[in-house]
Parts: sequence; C-alpha cells; structure tokens
Amino acid sequence: MKRRQFHVLAAASALAAPAWAQARPLRLVVPFPPGGATDITARALAEPLGRLLGQAIIVDNRSGAGGSVGMAELAKAAPDGNTLGLATLSTHGVNPAVYKKLPYDPLKDFAPVTEIVKAPGVLVVHPSVRAESISEFIALLKANPGKVTYASPGNGTIGHMWAELFKSTTKTFMLHIPYRGAGPALTDLLAGQVQVYFDQVASSLPHIQSGKLRALAVSWSTRLPFMPAVPTYAEASLFSNNDPSWFGLLAPAGTATATVKRVQEAVARAIKEPAVAERLAGQGLFPSGSLPEDFGHQLRKEIDKMRRISQFAKITLD
Repeated sequence: MKRRQFHVLAAASALAAPAWAQARPLRLVVPFPPGGATDITARALAEPLGRLLGQAIIVDNRSGAGGSVGMAELAKAAPDGNTLGLATLSTHGVNPAVYKKLPYDPLKDFAPVTEIVKAPGVLVVHPSVRAESISEFIALLKANPGKVTYASPGNGTIGHMWAELFKSTTKTFMLHIPYRGAGPALTDLLAGQVQVYFDQVASSLPHIQSGKLRALAVSWSTRLPFMPAVPTYAEASLFSNNDPSWFGLLAPAGTATATVKRVQEAVARAIKEPAVAERLAGQGLFPSGSLPEDFGHQLRKEIDKMRRISQFAKITLD
C-alpha cells in the first residue's frame, strides 16, 4: 500500500519539508469527541511531541461509552510504538469501577507511559446556599440530610463519584440529580435549580470569578494562585477528596520498554514548552510528565479508589 505523506509545515518543495514529516505517522487515539479538555490536551501535545519524536501525529477521536470505545481500539492496536492513546480518570478509574464488563482490561491491555497533566477539581455551590466555608457546608448538610441537591453530568461520571466520595468522607447526605452532560447540569446550578456541583476548576472558574457560584474547596496540593481564598480539601482534613483529575498517555500492552521511555521523555519536554504550557493552563490543566512506573502505580490506585466509592454508593451501569 502506498505510504501517505503528512506535511506539518508548508514548503516550497519536498526537499524543504522537515525530514520527520516523511516518517510513518503516529496515531493518537482520543476516546472523547473533539472540543473537550481531553481533545484539547491531545492537540496541544501533538505538534511538539511529533517534532521531538520525529513523526507526524494524527489525532484520532474514537468516542463513545464514556471512553470505552477508544480504549478498546487502543487495546487491540499493534504494540509497535505507532499507536498511543489518552487515558483519563473516567477510562482508568470510573469505568472499571461502575461497569461489570468492559471491552478492555484497564491494566493488562496497556503499557503506562506518563501522566500528561493534572486538572484540579472544585466544590461549588449556588450563592443561595448558606455556607461560606467548607466547615459551614458540612454542618448545613448534617443539619438538613437529604434537603440539599447536587448535580452531576450523569450516573457514573466523575462528578457523581466525587460527590459520593464527599458524602462518604463527611458522613453527610445530599440528593443526586443526574443530567445528560455537564452543560445542562451547570445551567441548572447557575439558575438555582440545584445547589451543589463537583466540577473541574476550568469550567466553573468564570462563574466563580463573576460571583454566580461560590467555591468552597479545591482538590490540589496547595491553594490555586488564581483562587487564593479557596482552601484545599486537605486543609479541612478531607485528604481522600484532595486528588485532582488527570489525563495520561498509554501504549498497547507489549510495547517495547525503550519505546515507552523515549515517548515519556519527549512528553515531559513537550509539555514544558511555553506555548504548550500556556495553552494547557488556559484549560485549567497543569503539566506533569511522570515516569511510566509511577503512572502505572497511579492507575492501580485510582481504580481501587473508584471501586470503593462505587461500592459505597452502589453505582453500577450494566
């Protein structure tokens, strides 16, 4: 079959094109639709990573079933170093916890490469909620069990899991109102139809800054510089709630260790480039670049944690 050529920069002639543009392209499977934070991360990474690896990178969106379709596609790809995929807390934390059957094994089918970025979470409430701090909010919930409602993008989503984790660690009860996506959930929260939402910082930040929502806690190691008045969950001794979301990179199981190492080192360099870091920061994403063995340990930890939450809340989707 004739090899296709992918040119990243226009050139006056084929001789003027970058040498790496002639190499076999690398496919980067994104298990969610275009436009979301996962897709934005992949596209921010594609050009600098391709440049460092000497391969053009083609972003391949394979969405469906909460990321399961894309992960199944990655799992069956040849382990030749020419296919990689974006993993998230959904694909390698929530899905293994809430689905009895998945079209992929979250650990056996993949070779961990690196955590690309972390994404802090935030607990936000409608201004009508009479709580100015996390301690006041917990006290309010304990005094009014079941009278406060929280929104989520749907059953078995990260927002649902974070809320149930909060309920378990604080021994409180809120009524769950699931929506079909983050957009409708946030819309009703802003309108005061529901009172609480567990979100990623990036999507709630404009509403926090405008005063339309009140932030009570963030899941991050320190207070965020653009929200210095908002404490971390850890400051309230809610250490289990202090883990942020993340996006990472996987290869099919059996990919050579040397290849994995080479890609990890390239990712770590790419995400530190000023233009890339700035673009990611605009989405509330913070560069990581962890080692493969550390990322593998993280995946196992996340799956175990989410399984404990699903057991507590009795969350199953099949």
